[in-house]
Formats: sequence, structure tokens, C-alpha cells
Amino acid sequence: MKRTALGAALAALLAFPLAGCGGASADDSGTVTVTIGYQSKTINTVTAGTLLRSLGYFERELAERGKREGVTYKVKWQDYATGAPITAQMTAGKIDIGSMGDFPLLINAARGAQLNRPTKLVSVTGYNLRGGLNTVVTGTGSKLSSIKDLRGKKVSTSVGSAADGTLVRALRQAGIDPEDDIRKLNQQPAVGASALQAGSADALSQFVAWPGLLAFQGRARALYDGAELNLPTFHGVTAREDFAQKRPGVLEDFLRAQAKATDHLNKRPVAAAESVAKATGLPPEVVYLYNGAHGIATFDTTVKPALVAALKKDVPVLKSAKLVGDVDVDGFVDERYVKKAYGDGYATARAATPKPPRSELWLKGEDRTRSFATPAELLRQAATREGRVRAAYVPDTTTGTPWFADKAVWVADGAKLLPFVTPATAASYTAAHPGARTISYNQALKQAS
Repeated sequence: MKRTALGAALAALLAFPLAGCGGASADDSGTVTVTIGYQSKTINTVTAGTLLRSLGYFERELAERGKREGVTYKVKWQDYATGAPITAQMTAGKIDIGSMGDFPLLINAARGAQLNRPTKLVSVTGYNLRGGLNTVVTGTGSKLSSIKDLRGKKVSTSVGSAADGTLVRALRQAGIDPEDDIRKLNQQPAVGASALQAGSADALSQFVAWPGLLAFQGRARALYDGAELNLPTFHGVTAREDFAQKRPGVLEDFLRAQAKATDHLNKRPVAAAESVAKATGLPPEVVYLYNGAHGIATFDTTVKPALVAALKKDVPVLKSAKLVGDVDVDGFVDERYVKKAYGDGYATARAATPKPPRSELWLKGEDRTRSFATPAELLRQAATREGRVRAAYVPDTTTGTPWFADKAVWVADGAKLLPFVTPATAASYTAAHPGARTISYNQALKQAS
């Protein structure tokens, strides 16, 4: 019987994912290849990507499994700039496990459901419970001083990313329509950075590590700290459901390896930052800003309720941009594998919250940083080590977001020296504290010493 056009179209749609099958399947020699999609320069995914790859932990886990099973396992790492191509390859059956940010994770869930190739969120990499992983920056010579100044301006971002979500929410809070009141430029991070430098964009809203990199290089300054939203942002690991069902032990091996990489990062943060910097070409000082002992991100593989709740709040933002329809977040989250891989203590770790960040000083020639209870203490130490400071980090007085001390906005309030990521949060503080005034970093150093 002749098929209808509709039937043929449906058959083609269903055949598409199957045509790419081959992930985690054995070849003629009996070798099983497991394909991992990751983003080397999105450095809050390093425990499931760049760092994990360099440490070789997953390969060792699979070698042990291979000995037990009499099978040869091979790991294929595929590096991408964003989460979108990872999702495309996963729904085509060509990537087994991938890592990406929260907004791309939701698109991953939606596309998987749409194409009948469901995926699952199986663990977390780096997160910030206030949203500090995303930042809006502007040029160093820009007259913009707050998010409210973006009305009528050209703003570069990557539509569908967490940074785009931060921009949309921040604009709405400021009473600005993100569709009609600004001109949004949908650009990859590197293109947006170039547009900002060339003056064809007035501001750039991006995810880690672009804002910190541009600030460190003196090419931009922070305009809006995503932590002002006080809404969690995170990166996580997603796996194809059919892969997880067919090879649950391999997925658990990956998550055990990820836990080991997380432990390595937390115990040796400077060494981890140097390793990631070497692999990505990013400055170690920038990697450490996000991934350090008191960095913007906290690394923990457990799937915390606060992160799942934040995902549910992200869905309407993506729906308003017509990037997804309804997303079954509870159905997307699957903690079974990470619980088994983690072992005893999972519930305790899942309930734990990060400690408040401390100020840190990284001196040249040293393989560890020195931490201080207050920014003023750090300034006093930095002032006595002129020429030896490799990097200094201080937490924002309002949000707690760590930032480079020499790029922060400093406020003197009597004897107190207080750092802020943006001019707007510093201005809010001085307006509420008569006598407080903004000062330069050099003035802060002199006052501290």
C-alpha cells in the first residue's frame, strides 16, 4: 500500500535519530567506543570534560571494566564551543554523554523528547547558587553604569544560553522589554567579544569564562553581576536514556571518574587551574577566578533541589523565546546513577551548601593561594608585595561574587574597604551609607597599608 506524505514524513523523522546510531556500540574488533561531548572553554564543565580528560580517570575506570568483561573500551572526546551541537549529536545517537549549562540542558531535554531520543540530567559540574556564572560587561571607556542604561542599546549574547536568560531577567527587573527596548545581537561569545571591542555592540552578556577573561585583559568592565538575580545557575551532565539503559555500568564509571576529578579540583585548585589553562589557552588567573578554592563556581556532582527548582523557573524564559515548549523537568532529572556512583554520603553532600567566599592572593612563583577573612586584609598583604602579585580576588560586598581586586569598584566607608563587581552595586551602597565614597584600587591599597 502506498504511504501517505504524512506517513513518509513521520517515518523520516523517526529514522533520523537511528541513522546516527553507533555511540557506545562494539565494532568488528569487539571494541566499545564511548563518545563524550564537552566544551573545553566553558570551564565550569571541566570535571566532566577538560580536566577529566587530562587526568585520564574515565579511561582507567573503563580499563578495569574491560578486564572484568573481556571487552576493550575506547573513549572518544569531542570538543564544542556551545551546548547546541552536543545536543544535535546526542539526538542523532552519536554522543553518549555531554555537558552543558542549564538553559542548553533544557533545550537538550526538549529536543530529545521531540525526536523520541530522550536524555537525562545525571549529575552537576559547577554551580553558583546566586547566578554569578553569568555577567553583562561593557567597554572600559563606556559611559554605561547600570543595566538600566541598556535601553535602546545593542547587546550581544548567545540566544538560548544561560547568559541570555540572565540578560532577559535583568532587563525585565529594570523595566526594560528585552525584545523591543534593546537590539539583541545573537552571536557566539568570541564574535560578541570582538563586536564589543569594535563598538558594534554596546554590551555583552555571556557565561563563564568570557566576562572574567575580558575584564582580566582590560578589554571590558562588569556592568551587571548575574548574582544580583539571586537565582541559581549551573552546568551539568546529560546522557542519552538508551545509552544509560544499555550500559548503566559505563555511565556509573563516568560519574565515579567525574567525582574523582571534582575531588582533585577541590584539593588542588591551583594545579587544576594551570592544567585547564594549558588545555584551553585561557589565562590560569581567569580559570582560577571561576574554579578556584573560593571561586565563583562550586563543584559538586550531586543534583541539588535548588538547582532543579531553578531549572523549572528557566522553562518560561525559554518558552517566551520560542526555543522550547513544555519541559518535564522532573522526568528529565535522573539521580539513580550518580547516587550509586557516589555511594554513602550522597544525601549529606546533596544537602550541603557552599561556604562564604574568602579573599585570595596568588603570588608569583607559588603553587597555592593565601586566603583572608576580609578584603582589607588582602589589600594590606598585596600592598607589601608590590610586583609579586599574580592575581588577587575579592568577593562582592553585596552578592559574594569573587572578582579581580584591581578590576573591582572600591568603596571606603570610614575604616572599611569594600569591593563591588559593578558601579551600580557600589552606588547603591554609597547611597544608603552617608559618608561612603568610591575610590580607586590604588587608593584602597594605600588606605589599607
